[in-house]
Amino acid sequence: MKSEFSRALLFALISLGHAGGAQAQNSGMTFFISSAGSGKGADFGGLAGADRHCQSLAAAAGAGKRTWRAYLSTTASGSRAAVNARNRIGKGPWHNAKGRLIARDVNELHEGVNNINRSFALTEKGGIVNGRADAPNMHDILTGSRPDGTAIAGDPAKTTCGNWTSSGAGAAMVGHHDRWGLRDDEPSRSWNSSHYSRGCSPDNLKASGGAGMIYCFAVK
Repeated sequence: MKSEFSRALLFALISLGHAGGAQAQNSGMTFFISSAGSGKGADFGGLAGADRHCQSLAAAAGAGKRTWRAYLSTTASGSRAAVNARNRIGKGPWHNAKGRLIARDVNELHEGVNNINRSFALTEKGGIVNGRADAPNMHDILTGSRPDGTAIAGDPAKTTCGNWTSSGAGAAMVGHHDRWGLRDDEPSRSWNSSHYSRGCSPDNLKASGGAGMIYCFAVK
């Protein structure tokens, strides 16, 4: 009995050590790709819901003391002005879950010299997100943005899945976190503005090469 108790106690201590180590590792994290989508395709309940999603994932990873925002733009609709993703994410710098620099500031982030790629653009758990060379491909990251991080003019249903409230018809601009094109002979694609999704539902996002994931940045 003592032997079994000792083994159980040792296992519990090792588990706590791993958990504590993971939280300590992620305490300096200020950027991640969400390890999961909303469960409803591109419907996050708007920007506020997307922000809550980022905050919840960060908290579970031990980085909940920071304020997190989703890197999403919204298209102007009626009396509501457009919102630019680049204006929502603070000033930087941003680091991934393993402490690797992603970008020093907003300008560097959008000038093509950032470290958003398959190796550095990790989840809040420190995991690598599948790229085009993997199965299943999940490199489409929802953004609704132009390359400079600003909103796209037009119909919200066709640019941001109804400003992140649709899980059915419509489309949203996505970026490629691995920057790979759709074919080997294509030039590299943008991390935040590569093409439109095939729809807004989980199945349509999957068909486009994604899983409804979003970029999350710590504001402070």
